[in-house]
Amino acid sequence: MPMPPPLRHLLPLLLAAAAASTAAAFVLEEATVESIHRAFAGGELTSRGLVELYLRRIASLDPALHAVVEIDAAGALAAADRADAARLELDGAALPPLHGIPVLIKDNIAAAGDGSGRLNATAGSLALVGSRPARDAGVVERLRRAGAVVLGTASLSEWCNFRAPGIPAGWSPRAGQGINPYVPSATPCASSSGSAIAAAANMVAVTIGTETDGSIMCPSSFNSVVGIKPTVGLTSRAGVIIISPRMDTIGPICRTVSDAVHVLEAMVGYDPRDAEATRMASRYIPKGGYGQFLNIDGLRGKRVGILRKDFFRFAPGSIQEKVFRDHFNTMRKMGAILVDNLEIPSMKVINDAVQSGERALMLAEFKLSLNSYLSELASSPVRSLSDIIDFNNKNPVEERMAEFGQSYLLQSEATNGIGPAEERAIAKLNKLCEEGLEKIMRANQLDVIVAPGASAHSLLAIGGYPAITVPAGYASNGVPFAICFGGLKGSEPMLIEIAYSFEQATKVRKPPILQHSVI
Repeated sequence: MPMPPPLRHLLPLLLAAAAASTAAAFVLEEATVESIHRAFAGGELTSRGLVELYLRRIASLDPALHAVVEIDAAGALAAADRADAARLELDGAALPPLHGIPVLIKDNIAAAGDGSGRLNATAGSLALVGSRPARDAGVVERLRRAGAVVLGTASLSEWCNFRAPGIPAGWSPRAGQGINPYVPSATPCASSSGSAIAAAANMVAVTIGTETDGSIMCPSSFNSVVGIKPTVGLTSRAGVIIISPRMDTIGPICRTVSDAVHVLEAMVGYDPRDAEATRMASRYIPKGGYGQFLNIDGLRGKRVGILRKDFFRFAPGSIQEKVFRDHFNTMRKMGAILVDNLEIPSMKVINDAVQSGERALMLAEFKLSLNSYLSELASSPVRSLSDIIDFNNKNPVEERMAEFGQSYLLQSEATNGIGPAEERAIAKLNKLCEEGLEKIMRANQLDVIVAPGASAHSLLAIGGYPAITVPAGYASNGVPFAICFGGLKGSEPMLIEIAYSFEQATKVRKPPILQHSVI
């Protein structure tokens, strides 16, 4: 029942006392959304106490890992206090699903807040420092409505890995080089690297990434976390710096399938600012939500296609070969029907961004998307891709221009919208989709396809198809690797059932062993 009005003046004292007593009691490592909610409900933890725990852990680990770009401590603590006050006032009444849960969002997602907690969204570039969004990104609006506390922004490969070839994955001039928490010399992989590093290292329970082609799947694989790449349009791209409206999608990166599913559920839905894509994809959202598909017996009766050629290429006797053999045996024991030795004849073309037409389309779409995003900012030191190119030329040391250049930015600036060449690229990509994944799924009556790590990233990217990556094992050198379940548009319910059932049957993930720089 709600707290009586006469007691409300005691709220600040109650909240301060509760926050002070929880830091030592709650086990932060591997905490899940569910365990956090239990601690909230049991009075063992407050939202403020949780935010403070995560802030301390970030201060301890991030100097070495470079997973975080900005922290809005004041805004996050204020939001946590509001969450705690609401919990006390409502006293057991239903609360939003992410009520009081801290979230890190990738540094290409706008968070305007209420004016007191604005964060830069810079895609890792110094050119956008000082820019201010007019409003939250569509997915951030939904996360806040679900009760989430936006803690800060996660690092990434600058410009979502679309500045020039050869730039190390996870590097940006704003955050430096992101570090794999399991094996520091290994790649953190792809552009949502900071989100995956932060989730893996228990800097936060929930992070948000974005993907054009591999940028959720790959860092999730290399950092032993769960990533959901949703069907394009299921989550809004409004207020997000993207590369390609055809391929870009926003999704959760967490430590468990159930956490990622609960976050996905909070993010999906129609957004008038991304109207066409979200309207089309809204028909895929199931009544009753996605949580109903967290079925421990979800593998039973499912037809799973194993893409052997071009994907499962491991040295005989390697750990990966043995691990995947064992996983397939587990899946059979769980009742799955494995359809093996499948091949997509056009994979060499699909994996070549130039041959497939993907690169040409991305170059044109990036300029259009970026200029549109910049035009909607409340204030910004740059207003066009051309301005950004000029900024890089004027700041060559900070942007490491001599080493990396900016060839993709220059090529993108030279485009003039969607013309005949881009339309041919779209037609070719559509044909590759129809004769590739869609054909093999139909011909073999598959529910999902399975591939190691992020190896199927381009296959799934070019058609806007969904995927879930789940920790699968650790190589002989300690580097994590994942298993990826992918499917046709709107197949998230099937993917969730299979991914959750697999995760619960195998329970592979283990946290990294970390050195804290601050105690």
